[in-house]
Amino acid sequence: MTEHLILAPLPGTFYRRPAPDAAPYVEEGKLVAADTVIACIEVMKQFNELTAQHSGHLQTFLLEDGDAVDIGQPVARVVT
Repeated sequence: MTEHLILAPLPGTFYRRPAPDAAPYVEEGKLVAADTVIACIEVMKQFNELTAQHSGHLQTFLLEDGDAVDIGQPVARVVT
C-alpha cells in the first residue's frame, strides 16, 4: 500500500460539501478515482474543485469544513 497526500493547489477556504445543506463530495474510507472531486477551495467567491489525484481509498481528511488552507498544505490522504 502506498499513501499519497493531496495538496491544496491554492490558498483559500476548504469545503468538503458543494453547499452547506448538501452531502459531502465523498466520505472517508470510500474508493475514489483520480478525477473524483473530493472537496473545493473558495477564493474570493470563486469555488475551485479539488480532485483525489490518485485512484484508491480516501483514508482521511486533514482539514474540517471552513478551515483556512494554504497553497501546498496537505488536505487528505489516499491509499493505493
